[in-house]
Amino acid sequence: MILVTGGTGLVGSHLLFDLTKSGKKVRALKRKTSDLNKVRKLFSYYSENKDNHFKNIEWIEGDILDIFSLDKAMEGVSNVYHCAAKVSFNPKEQDSVKAINAQGTANIVNVALDKKVKKLCHISSIAALGRAESNELIDEQTLWKYSKKESAYSISKHESEREVWRGTGEGLDAVIINPAIIIGPGDWENGSLRLFSIVQHGLSFYTKGVNGYIDVRDVAKIMNLLMESNIKNERFVLSSENVSYEHIFSLIADNLGKNKPKYYVNTLLSGLVWRFEKLRSLITGSNPLITKETARTATQEYYYSNEKIKKALNFEFRKIEQSIKDTCRFFLWDKKSG
Repeated sequence: MILVTGGTGLVGSHLLFDLTKSGKKVRALKRKTSDLNKVRKLFSYYSENKDNHFKNIEWIEGDILDIFSLDKAMEGVSNVYHCAAKVSFNPKEQDSVKAINAQGTANIVNVALDKKVKKLCHISSIAALGRAESNELIDEQTLWKYSKKESAYSISKHESEREVWRGTGEGLDAVIINPAIIIGPGDWENGSLRLFSIVQHGLSFYTKGVNGYIDVRDVAKIMNLLMESNIKNERFVLSSENVSYEHIFSLIADNLGKNKPKYYVNTLLSGLVWRFEKLRSLITGSNPLITKETARTATQEYYYSNEKIKKALNFEFRKIEQSIKDTCRFFLWDKKSG
């Protein structure tokens, strides 16, 4: 039996599709408020037999902060894919981000050790990697340093990795993946996918920052390949290409039939924008569209190396241009169908 946490999220739902399509016996952890119709819709993107795949999932109610529900969920489980996490750069949510990502992973590791799980695949993030100087390539060995510039999310993912390494020291076999910004269909109002909705409504500004990107289908495929391999106690950066935000915004706009952003925002202007957003959110009580952390990241250039995973699995990534094209097609399909 395979257990997937975060099965209703972007990566988790794609992973569930791949696992059920290949005939694997799967159990998925979900919260009481989780909307499983979103998973069904995701399955419909890739198969006309979505219900046949979906019915092969054993859904179990629980929470990674509830160790008793995890104990029940891992009964008879051999492999665990830990996809559950909270992605937020809102200062108001930093306590819950740290609790879910760090303590939640600690709970997963503890129960996995107790249940003698054979192997764990933990989804971390490029946010948990160190930052190279002078635009050098960032890889699995880049040294992490605690800094005031690091977001609560980055720190939480770094600490979650430490919990996994602790588990390996106590006898648990594990692999850690550090995906770049993930592109693919899902909840259009959350995470990196929110960008598609923003561009759809009109985005006039761009920055010259650079970051890594990867197709969600590649993330799910690599997770499966790593879990089925003899590779253990290793971490891997997952990034298809290093691309500028300007180019990403333009690709999305082209595929959605919208105008490309034309006004360049430098570091000074981005600082003014996040401060304005903070003030607006305080007045309205809504979440800011841009935070200090996201504004800073958007103006920086980060380049990631994918050589380790390519050599380990002889893997070839999808081109980001195609990922954007496919994702925009699903986005427009959803908007048309309502």
